[in-house]
Amino acid sequence: MKMSDVMESAVQSALSEWLQDAGIERPEGFRIGIEQPTHSTHGDYSTNIAMLLAKTLKKPPIAIAGELKERLERDSAMKALFGRIEVAPPGFINVYVDWKKWAEGYGRTAAQASEKPRKKVLIEHTSINPNKSAHIGHLRNSCIGDTLARLLRRTGCQVEVHNYIDDLGNQLADTVVGMLHTSTEQHFMRFGDFCWETYAKVNRQYKENPALQNERTAVLHELEKGNTNMAWMGLLVAERIVREHLEEMQQFGIEYDVLVWESSIVREGLWSRAFEMLQATPRFRQETDGKLAGCWVLRQPIGEGEQETEEGADYQADKVLVRSSGILTYTAKDIAYHLWKFGLLGTDFRYKKFADKLWSTHPDGMSRKIGHADQVINVIDYRQEYPQAMVKQALQALGFHEQAEQLRHVSYGVVSLSRESAAGLGVDTSEAKHSYPMSGRQGIGIKVDDFLSRMEQVIEAKRSRKAGLSSRAIAAASIRYYLLRFHLQTEVVFDLNQATEVSGNTGVYMLYAYARACSILDKASDDSKQAAMKENEQLEPQEYSLMRHIAYWPETLQAAADELAPGILCAYVYELATLFSHFYASCPILKAEEQTMRFRLWLTERFRETLQDGLQVLGLPTPKRM
Repeated sequence: MKMSDVMESAVQSALSEWLQDAGIERPEGFRIGIEQPTHSTHGDYSTNIAMLLAKTLKKPPIAIAGELKERLERDSAMKALFGRIEVAPPGFINVYVDWKKWAEGYGRTAAQASEKPRKKVLIEHTSINPNKSAHIGHLRNSCIGDTLARLLRRTGCQVEVHNYIDDLGNQLADTVVGMLHTSTEQHFMRFGDFCWETYAKVNRQYKENPALQNERTAVLHELEKGNTNMAWMGLLVAERIVREHLEEMQQFGIEYDVLVWESSIVREGLWSRAFEMLQATPRFRQETDGKLAGCWVLRQPIGEGEQETEEGADYQADKVLVRSSGILTYTAKDIAYHLWKFGLLGTDFRYKKFADKLWSTHPDGMSRKIGHADQVINVIDYRQEYPQAMVKQALQALGFHEQAEQLRHVSYGVVSLSRESAAGLGVDTSEAKHSYPMSGRQGIGIKVDDFLSRMEQVIEAKRSRKAGLSSRAIAAASIRYYLLRFHLQTEVVFDLNQATEVSGNTGVYMLYAYARACSILDKASDDSKQAAMKENEQLEPQEYSLMRHIAYWPETLQAAADELAPGILCAYVYELATLFSHFYASCPILKAEEQTMRFRLWLTERFRETLQDGLQVLGLPTPKRM
């Protein structure tokens, strides 16, 4: 159990008893907050409950805090973990951990994964259009999604990871048109790189010859129809690209449970069933006049409708589920997909193995227990906020309010290029902007495989020893950490030189810290690792700071899971590694006096365990040697 939970439970009990004895009703909706003070002089945990109650109870907060302090000091659970409790003006209750008791019960208070999954969570991430190689913006999505999957599994959830393959979309159609109407004699190592250039070429040709876009519409019809020469060509392109994407992601430790192909949603009847359900609601109807005549549209709720926009605006198109031409929009198929995710359609996919431990929807496959989630999490950049809202509105329109509440969009800022990196790719930077967006249509971006190879070269050049992990594995870990450490809503302005740094707040620094702890423990004898806390001796500031931070790991882990924020984990492990570095520099370990050495080895082992847990959740390796 987390120490903050112990304190919160005790405060709840003390408050209830005190209010009952005083004949006072508990304030409605009152919530107790437990904090971890920045400065240790303010305790290891603190609450401002007395100040929150002062106005309601018409008593000075310092008096309320004093009353609660006396009751907390009698609580058996508090006495089992905490040493002293103090009241500080104007009414804080500060609690100090008894570190000897904490150390003795470390195995019980450390974060433990639940033996039984609390709920099934379905996470959709990556979902790259299968028409060209992946770039670093796609990789940020994948790293976030994979880390959330690891995090939720670690905190006790049953997690199923989906990768949605849009094999009926404009982007794939454009690549197919490009293969038919452009030519190249350039050598490419990978099919995805050839398609990257082809996709850019055909989009340039669309500008020179707008009539060529009619070919895209024809190809889209063929892809949706299936079983034609063009549809087979599209399928072969998509499948080859998907396999390359999977190989790229695997180098970063990113894996999936299920590939869901958009064509399966149409051909397996999922959209037909969703269409029937939507037709029964008054908010889904076919327009008979105006610019949307002939389109099936999901109407906005009364009072929530946005202002009309110019024709062609993204959010206006997203309201249309079926165009007048009969072509489904992405949002229509996404609604059907989400009804299926929650097990609400009454129909299902069939599946075939696509790779080891990876299933794929397939018309000739078998039945499997997939989907039927309690919660759905979609990792999609902030530009998809409106389509995600439309899916939620469709669930609400159909009466599935509980499921709508359990649909969460993990939004994140896109990855753009710094001025220097953009210029290196041939982008016109004469406007001297701070950043430049990547564009698949223009062929502007840094491919994942190219970036990994560049980082591998940097790592290899800076390594003095080649033992342990390969330079490529270190490079992949460093890239992954780089993309995770930013706040989700931050636009990552990607600078190639900055991203290839190996010092400071980097993945390489974390791996070295872990390897250093392993090296120290390997040099110590087994007998030296048996003791824990010092007896009758004051902790050094570096010892106390490190141990305090280790003790906060369970709360940090749960906070990251509750907020779906990998950046919280990155901030924690960076501070953990930094505190260990200070401890290592200031407190001799193997050369210390016997009792002190035993304690410091014990503390080093606790650091190693905690950092290992954090790195594994972040999807980074835990090397014994670097």
